Amino acid sequence: MPEEPANLREQALSLLASGKAVSRADLVEILQVAPSTVSSVVRRLLEDGTILEEGVGASTGGRRPRILRLREDGGVFAVAELGARHARVGLCSPSGALLTAEEFAVDIGAGPEAIFDRIAGAFDSVRTAHAPGRRLLAVGMALPGPVDFPHGRLVGPARMPGWSGYDVQSDLRARFQVTAVVDNDAKAAAIGEYVTRRDTGDMIYVKAGSGIGGCLVSGARIYRGGRGLSGDLTHVRVADSGERECSCGGSGCLETAASGAALARELAGRGLPVADIRDVIAATINADPAVVTLVRQAGRLLGVALSGLVNFLNPDSVVIGGALSSLDVYVAAVKGMLYERCLPPLTQSLSIEASIAGPDAALIGLGQLLRETADIRPS
Repeated sequence: MPEEPANLREQALSLLASGKAVSRADLVEILQVAPSTVSSVVRRLLEDGTILEEGVGASTGGRRPRILRLREDGGVFAVAELGARHARVGLCSPSGALLTAEEFAVDIGAGPEAIFDRIAGAFDSVRTAHAPGRRLLAVGMALPGPVDFPHGRLVGPARMPGWSGYDVQSDLRARFQVTAVVDNDAKAAAIGEYVTRRDTGDMIYVKAGSGIGGCLVSGARIYRGGRGLSGDLTHVRVADSGERECSCGGSGCLETAASGAALARELAGRGLPVADIRDVIAATINADPAVVTLVRQAGRLLGVALSGLVNFLNPDSVVIGGALSSLDVYVAAVKGMLYERCLPPLTQSLSIEASIAGPDAALIGLGQLLRETADIRPS
């Protein structure tokens, strides 16, 4: 069987949902992959009931193509990931596959009521544009703070003023009158990365964006800890951090030196025109020497924090996700420090690389969680 490129399933579903493709031939032409690969993807979608094959289209010289469409009576899951300055929303099929996604700016400090009003409007827009007439089955949300899973309540989020103790899950249920699932963003992204990669083995996933979160996947399951609050890598104290005061009230935390917010703050303090993580990424890509040096040092500090975990847990892979994973210099610095600090037998077969699920990782993960939690199958 031909190997399916990463995210090809999601791309095919998005094309079918938008109407840009209605047949195998359309998918081959748009995706620029082999017909056998498209046939493999379509067969899997037909088998799990995500799409239907019905009717025939007009002939273009050969056999008339069979028409493909999403199973409308299966409904959709609406999913959203919140960051400090952005929200990413999307739709998933009942199988958990991501159909479409879009992103817009928000300020997490505006509080849950204002943010959820924006999210509700965005859900309506994407359903109207990409899944008209399909009923809403469930909603999922990933948040950049500790979440008491599966109860969906935030527990002392240091970077989310006004959110501590908020019962997000109950709010979503009341708003949408459907099943709701709420998780930490790094954990949701780790699930999305794991199912995208397949056969990854034990994996440490790190979401390096405005903040830093982490998650261990072992035995194909998320390790959550006693209250579901595991993975708080951002407040690990590291040497050479500059002993800056952290949002948690302590000092010297990894977040203060290796996160996107810390990099933006440091560079702005040096007089560079940097306001947020997007500016940091742009300046790094433009090879500004001062920025590249600082980003490399941030990656090394993350590597220091991860080295103890790698020595202790002996994972098969370390995956760097989040916005900073798009910077090769950051990922390379993490990798270099892990090779330097970890025992050679543990790094000989250790895979250390950037995310392949990219910015959609958390949405894909939420789709999988909803599939398991809602237990909804196509009729």
